[in-house]
Amino acid sequence: MEIKNPNWFAPVFIIIWSTGFIIAKYGMPYSEPMTFLALRFTGVLLILVPFILWFKAPWPTWKQARHLAVAGALIQFFYLGGVWMSVRQGMPAGLSALIVGLQPILTAVFASFLAEKVSRTQWVGLMLGLLGVFLVVYAKIDTAGVSVMNLLFNAVALIAITGGTMYQKKFCPQFDLRTGSTIQFATSALLATIGAFLFETRQIDWTVSMIGALVWGIVCISIGAMTLLFLLIQKGNATKVSSLMYLTPPTTALMAWVLFDEKLSILIIIGTFITMLGVLIVNQNISLQNLKRILFRV
Repeated sequence: MEIKNPNWFAPVFIIIWSTGFIIAKYGMPYSEPMTFLALRFTGVLLILVPFILWFKAPWPTWKQARHLAVAGALIQFFYLGGVWMSVRQGMPAGLSALIVGLQPILTAVFASFLAEKVSRTQWVGLMLGLLGVFLVVYAKIDTAGVSVMNLLFNAVALIAITGGTMYQKKFCPQFDLRTGSTIQFATSALLATIGAFLFETRQIDWTVSMIGALVWGIVCISIGAMTLLFLLIQKGNATKVSSLMYLTPPTTALMAWVLFDEKLSILIIIGTFITMLGVLIVNQNISLQNLKRILFRV
């Protein structure tokens, strides 16, 4: 299934992806992490499987399916599971966002694995992006609730999303999104279900907020945002794609301001603009000379 990569993929992906932190606010009080993720991944399968059967979508080879399963487990289960487990056990959301926000830097460090070269200008952009993220989440950084276990969960999430993105780009960059995604979500659903039965009570409080968070997570994030992410990975440079993740904290802050009337400080506004500049530098082929001109004009 060949799909072109229009310019709207990246901004729409960021907007939808950023709502993940919003649905966590709505859904986490009513369900344990593994239980929620098991329901979410299973819900995705209930939509994708009939769709595949109806359109008779082609399945990948067994070799490619194994690679897809590994990438899916990393990007879906270990990343989301790590973040949700850490926050559930008291990890401050701001600190969690900052740790996971190191992904673009980590991806750039290991770019040679994909035979990709990161220019000096792109490194400048990556550092600016990280600085912007730090400014955005600074007010929410709190060491209360931090533990070795929480840090470990966040480290797992960081390594998983970085490794999963690079693994997929390296070993299975092209695949039918319908069947490939099904393999990835089936793998993640199995792992989340095992985790729920081994470590959780599996009790769910079926409130309107819980149901809304689950439906949004299934349809908009797991199907919508993930499809866009896979398309971006297929078409783009891993460092450039990962740099988009820098925009998640600023976008989430803006959403929280609109939805929850959370304070939008001058630090958040400045950090947002710095982050946007950093991502722009990474994704555009800007020379150091032109970068100096841009910054001088600003």
